[in-house]
Amino acid sequence: MAKNREALLKKEVWEYDESCPGCKIDHLKESNPGIPFKLLFYVWIVVLCAALPISSLFPFLYFMIRDFHIAKREEDIGFYAGYVGSSFMFGRALTSVIWGMVADRYGRKPVITAGLIALIIFNTLFGLSTNVWMALSTRFLLGSFCGILGPMRAYASEVCRKEYQALGMSIISTAWGIGLVIGPALGGFLAQPAEKFPHIFSKESLFGRFPYFLPCLLISTFALGVSVLCYWLPETLHIHKENKEQDELYAWEVAAYGCDQQSLLKNWPLMSSIIVYCVFQLHDMAYAEIFSLWAISPSEYGGLSYSTADVGEVLAMSGLGLLLFQLFLYPPLERILGPVMVSRIGAVLTVPLLSSYPLIAMLSGVGLLLLINCASLLKNVLCVSITTGLFLLQNRAVTQQQRGAANGISMSAMSFFKAVGPAGGGSLFSWALKRQNDSFLPALNVLGKE
Repeated sequence: MAKNREALLKKEVWEYDESCPGCKIDHLKESNPGIPFKLLFYVWIVVLCAALPISSLFPFLYFMIRDFHIAKREEDIGFYAGYVGSSFMFGRALTSVIWGMVADRYGRKPVITAGLIALIIFNTLFGLSTNVWMALSTRFLLGSFCGILGPMRAYASEVCRKEYQALGMSIISTAWGIGLVIGPALGGFLAQPAEKFPHIFSKESLFGRFPYFLPCLLISTFALGVSVLCYWLPETLHIHKENKEQDELYAWEVAAYGCDQQSLLKNWPLMSSIIVYCVFQLHDMAYAEIFSLWAISPSEYGGLSYSTADVGEVLAMSGLGLLLFQLFLYPPLERILGPVMVSRIGAVLTVPLLSSYPLIAMLSGVGLLLLINCASLLKNVLCVSITTGLFLLQNRAVTQQQRGAANGISMSAMSFFKAVGPAGGGSLFSWALKRQNDSFLPALNVLGKE
């Protein structure tokens, strides 16, 4: 009944314009009621590409800062690592609203293409960094010019019929989560190749002189291929010549989806979901950096004494499990429980899970390997489940004309919180390492040592 009502509203309220790319997408959705696999593949590959460089530096950031020789003591490395890690998010916080407005005005495709080009340039330059200021500036510029995720979230909701929007958002969350896991795995496996693979890379080669360039180059090369693929990416924004047609389109969206075009800051369903989203992203970004720093820290400081390759293996296993969960388990869970309940359950389970990490650090051998992999997998599953539900709530709260700007506000606010995450987390971790035997919050107890 709801489907028939939606189709009837379309026919009664406005007519398709064959020259409008958004109308072509709507016609495709109406004539093909199935899942748009091809379009969702575009969404998946672009979001994966955008996510890869965000946290790929964390497994080797400790060693990169050490090689810059800016930290006077080993305990100070986490302080500088936090600021390099947060510079990307700080740049994105300043520009996401602007990119969202551009996407609403000129289309999703131009913003996505520009973001991929920026990723290729600045991620490559980051791998060639020779000092901490170059690393900070290239990461900041990468965040400022890579405004991909906001428009892609709007894009995913626009290429899917309403009954498949949960799947579309799940695809974004899956690709994003996998990117945030595979990125560090690549960074862990491929950093310092002259030391790990001396029979392939000599210390006098380019990769020997720039030991953190290889993972950045691989990600940039992948981004180059995706940017070429985006030539065939269809636009979804409705671009009509007459304002009357735009008004008719808006009237249909209000009738079909029950959302009104009002000031975004006064849209409580949107703003409340953004606030919750920001809190969880702050937590997730701080976890992403602290986990890698903690895992590679020496055992005398309460760490696991892992190598970058060990961290990469843990994160790779998490990515595989996350992919299976999001593709096969999340969509039916969302249909049964709804996005709000799934997010609530994920939030509640995260608390005892993270509280168990100090206990896990007391283990060794197979027990440590098994539990740290399970905990990392479960943590990523819960985080992506929360994020997917909040994506759905945000995109259903606004019309298409506001969707890019709404996602831009969400990205700016989230990026600000994510910028605080690495800086605060790195500083807190560095502070903890200096308090090994203090009477108040001694780090040995906090990090799980006795």
